[in-house]
Amino acid sequence: MQLARSFILLIGTLATAVALAQDVPLFKLVAKGGRFEPAVLEVPAGKRFRVEIDNQNTKAIEFESKDLKQEKVIAPGTKGTVTINGLKAGEYKYFDEFNEATGRGSIVAK
Repeated sequence: MQLARSFILLIGTLATAVALAQDVPLFKLVAKGGRFEPAVLEVPAGKRFRVEIDNQNTKAIEFESKDLKQEKVIAPGTKGTVTINGLKAGEYKYFDEFNEATGRGSIVAK
């Protein structure tokens, strides 16, 4: 009986986690030719979201943002995802640490 209750609780917890993960909006960035496309992402202020970075370069990139406290190395030809908690309205800069001169962009929370 106890095992059955534990199993039901586990299934309920997993279902809730999946539902919550689906509620988190996903925004996409492409890293290509030392640049990010689009250079500006607009997101809703105060809501958690995810950013998927598709590295279409032949070398690794490092998505980094001191404003967002995020840092992620992404191998060439792969994708990486970062999850960002709700932001206050404003602009938050990010860059590719391996291509700082051209690999820059921002996330604008409105």
